[in-house]
Amino acid sequence: MSNKPFLTAHWHTLVMLNYVVAPELIQHLVPAGTELDTWQGRHYVSMVGFRFEQTRVRGWAIPFHQHFDEVNLRMYVRKRDANGWRRGVVFVKEIVPRWVIATVARVVYNENYITLPMQSIAKTSTEDQKGEAKYRWKWNGHWCELGADFTGQPVLPSEGSEEQFITEHYWGYVTQRHGSVVEYEVKHPSWRIWKADRSWLNGELTGLYGPKLEEIVKQPAASAFIAEGSAISVSRAAKLPSV
Repeated sequence: MSNKPFLTAHWHTLVMLNYVVAPELIQHLVPAGTELDTWQGRHYVSMVGFRFEQTRVRGWAIPFHQHFDEVNLRMYVRKRDANGWRRGVVFVKEIVPRWVIATVARVVYNENYITLPMQSIAKTSTEDQKGEAKYRWKWNGHWCELGADFTGQPVLPSEGSEEQFITEHYWGYVTQRHGSVVEYEVKHPSWRIWKADRSWLNGELTGLYGPKLEEIVKQPAASAFIAEGSAISVSRAAKLPSV
C-alpha cells in the first residue's frame, strides 16, 4: 500500500475551548480497542475551530475546496500498541461549509460531518501583539460563534502540560457502520500556543451534540487557548484488529 497521505493541508489559528466532563457521559462514544485518555485524572471534550488552507486530497487540489473553516467537538482516547500508547481523538461532530468535503469524510472515514453555512475572522496586530479569532456557523436559522482573544507571542507547550495533552493527540479513531474501528494518523509538529485572554461559545446549540454534551459546552470552559497551526498530513485509514 502507498505511504502517500490521503490529505494534506495547512491548519492555522486553532481556537480550542476545553471542558472537563464526567466519563459516563462519553463512554458510549469510545471505539472498541481504545479507552478514554485523561490529563491529571480529568476527562476532556474540546470545541475546536480552525482554518484549512492549501488542502489537497491524494495530491489533488479540488477547485473551490482548498480553503475553508471547520468547527468540531472532540474527545480524547488512547490505544496501546507494541511501542506504548497511541493518543488520539474521537470526533463527536464536525462542521464544514462544503458538502463535498463532508461527503468524502463520511464515505472514506465514516466521520460525523455535516455541512452548514460558516464564516470566520482571524486577525493579529504585530504592533501591540494582540489577536482575535472567531468561527461562526448557522444552525437552525441562527448563528453560533466560537472565539477567543489573545495577546503576546505564542510559545511551545511545556512537557506534560494541559496544552500539550490537548494539541498532541496524533491519531483519529472512528467506529464504522458495521462496528469495526479504523485509525488514521495526523502528522504535524508541536504547535506554539497563546493562552486566551477571553473566550466564548455563543448561540443555540440544541439538537447539535445531544442534550448532555450541549449542557457541558454551555458552561464556561475549563481552559482556552489558540494554537498557531502548521502544515499537516492525514494518513489513509487502517482497520484495527477485532477485539
